[in-house]
Amino acid sequence: MMRFIPLAALAASMTLAVPAAAQRVSVEAVEFPSRDGKTMIKGYVFKADNAPAQSPAVVMMHGRAGAYSSLAKGKYDAATLASRHRAWGRLLARSGYVALMVDDFGALGYPTGFRAGTYKDRPAEVNEVTYRPLHAYGALRYLQQRADVAGTRVALLGWSNGASATLAAMADDKPGDMRRIGFRVGIALYPGCGLKRRFDKQGYRPYAPVRVFIGTADEEVSPASCEKLVARSRDKGGDITLTSFKGATHGYDTPTESRQSVAANAAAKSATESDVLAFLAKNLKDE
Repeated sequence: MMRFIPLAALAASMTLAVPAAAQRVSVEAVEFPSRDGKTMIKGYVFKADNAPAQSPAVVMMHGRAGAYSSLAKGKYDAATLASRHRAWGRLLARSGYVALMVDDFGALGYPTGFRAGTYKDRPAEVNEVTYRPLHAYGALRYLQQRADVAGTRVALLGWSNGASATLAAMADDKPGDMRRIGFRVGIALYPGCGLKRRFDKQGYRPYAPVRVFIGTADEEVSPASCEKLVARSRDKGGDITLTSFKGATHGYDTPTESRQSVAANAAAKSATESDVLAFLAKNLKDE
């Protein structure tokens, strides 16, 4: 199923009800092993100071530009995370989740990420279909071992290249009962849906519900490719939907003036935040 949301309809619902912004959020730098068996991954845990003893959680996977701001200038820590990652980390924490921002590119020696147009030249260890899902599952295992996390209620959320990694991670092609030991849900914001043609023959179906969001004016990835992936997945019985925002660009949820000065981006950002929080509440908070 695909939802198509015109700008006029979005503008009428721009107000997003979130917990008080004054609620303090702490950020903790952590490390954990990837499920690749060899890589130690960096991460940042966002948690509200008044969080309950055990909270559901969200693993966040960055896009091709990495976890940090382009203005980091060699200082890579919680203070220099990209504005989008900080904003989502705080939003999720204030909404009752422990949010883990994964920096797997930095751990692999590429803290500044990669420029647009370099896709074919990137090293194998940052492959979003084969390796990055292993880093995501390392993050899941780490959260499941924390006393303050409800280990069976963890979601995976990714942007762009990290959204492609999210789709690959949620694919129902893994050993074991992933509905029991895996992520509860997946959320992919403007992914590249080609997935290196991994699922061209057998088709793609997620083992748990997945929601995909994309703008029709995306300048980096193909909305049409995602439409096809979702339609074919639903034909195979996949619980997956696509929401398209008319006129929204790549990275439409980035809270910078350059992105939010585009009316379609601002509307899409608000709607996405609302939809994501509702989806998480339904699947992670309701037992």
